[in-house]
Amino acid sequence: MSERRKKAAPAGRLKVPAKQSRTRDLFAGPRPAKSPRTEYYDPDCTQCPRLAEFLAEAHRAHPAYFTRPVPSFGVAAPRILIVGLAPGMHGANATGRPFTGDYAGILLYETLHELGLATRPESISADDGLTLRNARIVNAVKCVPPENKPLPDEIRRCNGYLKTEMAVLKSVRVVLALGRIAHDAVLLAQDLKRSQFAFAHGREHSLDGTRYLVDSYHCSRYNTNTGVLTAPMFKKVVARACELAGL
Repeated sequence: MSERRKKAAPAGRLKVPAKQSRTRDLFAGPRPAKSPRTEYYDPDCTQCPRLAEFLAEAHRAHPAYFTRPVPSFGVAAPRILIVGLAPGMHGANATGRPFTGDYAGILLYETLHELGLATRPESISADDGLTLRNARIVNAVKCVPPENKPLPDEIRRCNGYLKTEMAVLKSVRVVLALGRIAHDAVLLAQDLKRSQFAFAHGREHSLDGTRYLVDSYHCSRYNTNTGVLTAPMFKKVVARACELAGL
């Protein structure tokens, strides 16, 4: 069978992926409302020109998607802060809630629910009634990046928001980093040297005597499909985070 060629994106413009079946029926209505500004979140941030352009392109392609910087989700005084990479095009970028509507959220929310950190095992949309207990989720980069790959300078620009949020969330006892980029972003936000805190799945680091950094492989489709990360592996790390947090 011959393969159809995809039409190339216009020169100078970023290509926006087509939406996937998992979210195709969620966005028949108007665009989700803008989240309020806080000291660690700006819904109108355009500090990264490439990401701002990509968001504009994504909004034109998917006008019912959230297509803004994605705010954190969870309780205001968490014991565990979960740090991901960045919103997925048809997940958080569409729904406006971290790990919601995309594949990576399946294992995450199933595990959080199993360990008592979430009220439901599946996160479908920002208004599905799911809430977190003793936990909060934030991304190292708040805007969806092309090909899910933020550039180093984009990670650094967005890190100011993470730094401020971590300073505000004084109740946090454990930071769970999903992947190396999240791990490095946490260290940058805490003014710590990467050379002294090597990333490895299941590794634990003492940040300041009162907080721990716990590492996990990211719960992405690639990692779970290839067996790099299994459900038991992920549950063990999250359970350990709960133990360190006193939950």
